[in-house]
Amino acid sequence: MKGLTTCPYCGVGCGVEVNVQGSSMDKVRGDKQHPANFGRLCVKGSSLHETLSHEGRLTVPSVDGQTVDWPEALDEVAKRFKSTIEEHGSDSVAFYLSGQLLTEDYYVANKLIKGYMGTANVDTNSRLCMASSVVGHKRAFGSDTVPCCYEDLDLADMLVLVGSNAAWNHPILFQQMQAAKKRNPNLKVVVIDPRKTATCDLADLHLAFKPGSDARLFCSLLAYIAKQGALNTDYIEASTQGFEAALEKAKEVGCDFDEMAAACDLDAGDLAQFFNDYVATEKVITIYSQGVNQSASGSNNVNAIINCHLATGRIGKPGMGPFSFTGQPNAMGGREVGGLANQLAAHMDFKTPGAIDRVQRFWNAPNMAQQDGLKAVDLFNAMDEGKIKAVWIMATNPVVSLPDADLVKRALEKCETVVVSECVANTDTTQVADILLPATGWSEKDGTVTNSERRISRQRGLIPSLGMARHDWWIMSEVAQRMGYEGFDYSHPYEIFAEHAQLSGFENNGSRDFDISYFSDITREDFDKLKPIQWPVTADAPEGTARMFTDGKFFTPSKKANFVPVSPSAPVQQPNKLAPLIMNTGRIRDQWHTMTRTGNAPRLFQHRQEPFVELHPRDAVSRNIAEGDLVKVFNQQGRYVARARIEEGQRKGEVFVPMHWNDMFASNGRMSTLVEKVTDPFSGQPESKHAICDVAALAPAWEAWFITRSDAKLLEKADYWAKIPKSNSCLYHIAGVDGVEAWPAWCADHLGAPEIEMQDGSGKRYRAAGFDGDRLDWVLLVLPYKEYPSADWLDSLFAKEEPLSELDRQMLLTATDVDVEDPGTIICSCFQVGSYAIEDAIAAGCNSAEALGKKLKCGTNCGSCLPELSAMVDAVHAKAS
Repeated sequence: MKGLTTCPYCGVGCGVEVNVQGSSMDKVRGDKQHPANFGRLCVKGSSLHETLSHEGRLTVPSVDGQTVDWPEALDEVAKRFKSTIEEHGSDSVAFYLSGQLLTEDYYVANKLIKGYMGTANVDTNSRLCMASSVVGHKRAFGSDTVPCCYEDLDLADMLVLVGSNAAWNHPILFQQMQAAKKRNPNLKVVVIDPRKTATCDLADLHLAFKPGSDARLFCSLLAYIAKQGALNTDYIEASTQGFEAALEKAKEVGCDFDEMAAACDLDAGDLAQFFNDYVATEKVITIYSQGVNQSASGSNNVNAIINCHLATGRIGKPGMGPFSFTGQPNAMGGREVGGLANQLAAHMDFKTPGAIDRVQRFWNAPNMAQQDGLKAVDLFNAMDEGKIKAVWIMATNPVVSLPDADLVKRALEKCETVVVSECVANTDTTQVADILLPATGWSEKDGTVTNSERRISRQRGLIPSLGMARHDWWIMSEVAQRMGYEGFDYSHPYEIFAEHAQLSGFENNGSRDFDISYFSDITREDFDKLKPIQWPVTADAPEGTARMFTDGKFFTPSKKANFVPVSPSAPVQQPNKLAPLIMNTGRIRDQWHTMTRTGNAPRLFQHRQEPFVELHPRDAVSRNIAEGDLVKVFNQQGRYVARARIEEGQRKGEVFVPMHWNDMFASNGRMSTLVEKVTDPFSGQPESKHAICDVAALAPAWEAWFITRSDAKLLEKADYWAKIPKSNSCLYHIAGVDGVEAWPAWCADHLGAPEIEMQDGSGKRYRAAGFDGDRLDWVLLVLPYKEYPSADWLDSLFAKEEPLSELDRQMLLTATDVDVEDPGTIICSCFQVGSYAIEDAIAAGCNSAEALGKKLKCGTNCGSCLPELSAMVDAVHAKAS
């Protein structure tokens, strides 16, 4: 059976087509009819069916470590929240939600806590990625409205990407940009990012500016637009207000190229080229993402960008506008229903006159929250101080993702009641839960999500729920009813969606941007058939709305857009003697957030196997660090241990670390322990892109590979470990600072006596294996890091049911296998093409990524590896010249 649904990863919102076979699925591919991706799908989306392992799923409820049935679990949650509110007041409880929830889940959570429990202490991990965009949009437009659509990427004559590595983080939209560039060679592409990322492969110009220079750069651009006489004065007069004040602030920054280049650490000629091209090109899309948002001045960064579009009238028209690429699959859906602590449902908020009363009347809410709640960082601070007594966390992992993550963990350990709804049994956050509730996951959940272009799509339940897992909306509704609340008798998500639609149109009359009242009377049959559509969807626009603000009218009281005066400010965290380096953080190509889903797919570890840190060659040399060395990244707050990658594209004095690793996959892989609790004063979004640190060699006495059939038991004996799932086994990279006197004795103590072993005279190399009956149980290879072979052949031995042959045993000890070729680093995860085959093809005459694709198929599916393929070709040509 063929099923259609939506990908649960980034905010692109790709349609997915899957083959469903009873209670499982295979052959995941892109939905050719879905307007977000038209059949394209990145490697994470293509691997979705590989992440649905039953192993590691949370399938039964538990209370205080004891397995219970659903009635007992629900009764206990209701009792604890009710007694906490009675004893300590409504503001002593909180929810922490996720962009992984469906809109229907989000709606019920918001209604329950704000309308019935009486507090707005409900926030979401959208606070970590999109909150500054929300503030920027609302200050400028009077509403949290993304004006653009994906079609605009095809129609633009200039694409400006700011703080966005779209090639890795929004790969399907990056493919769309590549196709647009191919159709229109005159399309200008500018990448503004401190790092030389894969996205720069498409750029005509890369401005590797000083981190934290975003607002300064765009204020200067506004001043330059005015100086060049390029203002759209008619548009400014008819559709905006506050221009003079914003321009005055921009003039304080100035637009002298030499001064600005010095301030932003750029080449003056490059800066002049960008400014002149921007002024000369009408159809400009400015794409921005976490590099702009995750800053203590994130809201001002957003408004500095929007100011330039308002000043030139480049908004609401095809091929132009400021375009926020959303981080999560349903971050926008969560904002629609008021998932953030300073929001009400249907894009209303606590500060809008009449909004609280309106929502209360619609919900018939008995105990409506009256003011903003605590934003994410403040919420966990309050928990650490003992003010939050009970918290319910759904579908997210704050012990990994929030700044000062050790404080977050400590706060949860101190909290009297921690309820966690999850589909995964072991995460850093489930480890500190009092009550665990098994929730459905992607492929089981049923409802809607909204992507970056305001497009609502169905995420359909295609296979039965595993074990006792239940939908989040159902769990919350059951708890609500047990607390004595009415209005939660939902039997299907279509009923929740219809109520959500009704509220969006309730006393709206065009005064609010979010309006899907056309669906107020939707039936279950129509909900099941719902096609992707962009809001607003009303009686006047039943087919949806591609672009907003096409008439030059906005959602402010005057209907005019606001210019926001911006005074640029430097990042709060500045290098010092103890922490002389700036630490940037972000996502990588093949993993998603804290790997609770992608960690189940072995091929998604092939591109980057373990935690890493990227350093500039000079910073590495000054610290005596070589490529592949284990290093510690540290400051006064935390420590992160990783593999060094020396990158010319990394600015000197700065490092990059990925956000994904955690205590389930590495010994010291939670980079968020290094990030201070600095937040934007308007949005509350953490300054996660700009921390400070130092890096030093770990200098282990030994390194080893440990391959095992089951979870490793010796990890506490290693100073470093990283888990890499394989198809038939689990591989661990391990290392120790202290030397080992006798490896056979060490093995016997920690693993059991090896059945076969081999050691060289120096004691620096040791190989051993243990068996469970005739089957291989574990292998230990103590070798220098750069001598390790491909692990695929070792993994294949664990799949054998019959006893290993004598030749297999010999090959096991020599750590080679004549029948399996080492592919090198896997560059193309889709077609499993490794670096050695690519290097051979280049040597044989393939002089472009396209030529490599024709010969090896690499880069011809999702396209995420194309920048690396081009870089490999360029490196060979550079060496030859």
